[in-house]
Amino acid sequence: MPRRSLIAGAFSVLTLVAMACTSAVSPPAAAPGAAPTTISSVPTASPTEVPGEVPQATKVPLDVTQASPSAASPALTETTVSEAEVEPTVAVAKTESKLLDPDERPSQYIQVQWETDFSRHTVRYDEILSGGPRRDGIPPIDFPEFATVAQAPEYMNLLEPVIALEINGDARAYPLAVLIWHEIVNDEVGGIPVSITYCPLCNTAITFDRRVGDRVLDFGTSGMVRKSDLVMWDRQTESWWQQITGEAIVGELTLTKLDFIPAPLTSWEEFADAYPDGQVLTRNTGFYKNYASPPYQGYDYLDTEPFLFRGSIDPVLPSMERVIGLDLGQAKVAYPFSGFVDTPVVHDTVSGQEIVIFFAGGTLSAFRGRGFEERRVVGTTGVFSPAVDGRSLTFAAENGIILDEQTGSEWNLLGQAVAGELQGKNLEPFVHANHFWFAWQAFFPNTEIRSADGISG
Repeated sequence: MPRRSLIAGAFSVLTLVAMACTSAVSPPAAAPGAAPTTISSVPTASPTEVPGEVPQATKVPLDVTQASPSAASPALTETTVSEAEVEPTVAVAKTESKLLDPDERPSQYIQVQWETDFSRHTVRYDEILSGGPRRDGIPPIDFPEFATVAQAPEYMNLLEPVIALEINGDARAYPLAVLIWHEIVNDEVGGIPVSITYCPLCNTAITFDRRVGDRVLDFGTSGMVRKSDLVMWDRQTESWWQQITGEAIVGELTLTKLDFIPAPLTSWEEFADAYPDGQVLTRNTGFYKNYASPPYQGYDYLDTEPFLFRGSIDPVLPSMERVIGLDLGQAKVAYPFSGFVDTPVVHDTVSGQEIVIFFAGGTLSAFRGRGFEERRVVGTTGVFSPAVDGRSLTFAAENGIILDEQTGSEWNLLGQAVAGELQGKNLEPFVHANHFWFAWQAFFPNTEIRSADGISG
């Protein structure tokens, strides 16, 4: 059904102390017309150290770019990637945005902390808010350490949510238990420099190819958010990037867009079964965080209001409803998770492209429940082209198992045929979102909402 018109609303702000979606040296002055900050009934998140441990500041370098890499984890900088690894040269994608008034600048206080070309920008500076801590105060992981699936740490719960990334046979899982504290991992997977990113405030798990032309960029958290979403920065040019869209919105690289890489959210169990020779990011990050206790308690409950968000939210869905979001050509489509509980396999057509969506309930929320309640089970999704080797397939779920009607082969949520005639084949994935509704519609306001149970094959 077509989306309803947006209705403006007033929003109270969650108090999430020092854990906003990025980091800042110090908050800038409030933008004109900013809504006053109020405290909701949701308990605050705590970034405090694990009891009994030495405070982080005494153990971790404040400037993560100066941290010493471990022997097993080479530094991921522009100079550590060989020419062979970055060939062929990546074309520089351009956005459809337009440059705004070059005389408009952020406050002088902000400018003196950056070597950014603030004359180049595609968004108004009063749309960008401080997230709380300083730049890279929520530190990215530049030297990720991994364990094999066979020797995975005991703390890996089977239902733990992970970002599943596979490139050129190199499969890696990035637990949200780690990313919720760091938000960015700069890595190299299958010979491709990548950044794995997660903004907890928007539930946006997005993986990028971090090559721009002949450059390999290293990303960090800028300390800023826009529409509640993480604003990243690259260390090579100090440009600012919008995480949800992958676009440079301020600085030298403004109008450039990063390439997205399919990397769905799934459960640790699903990843381990699909990639027995894969690896998982460990908690050996060089930083001291309580990875066993996710922050932002109660943040993803449906009645919660978004943090650091000023704008209108289409009330057709609750703000924190998770949606499967697709941006294919001219069409922007969102499917609420709630519609898949009784309809776990859905065929549809978006912008003339046939798609199939798989859904299962067996993945935990990354967020702690209110009052330290148990985390909820929220589900796993995959979006694929329903064809193999030019052969169209039709899928259905029977007793929790996904089968194609043409061969009776069994498929998993990552689009792999695991039994039957097509065993070993893979469906081509589409990049898709599992964002909170408010975040998706804020950046894609002309979205059509489709109901899973209302779509016929």
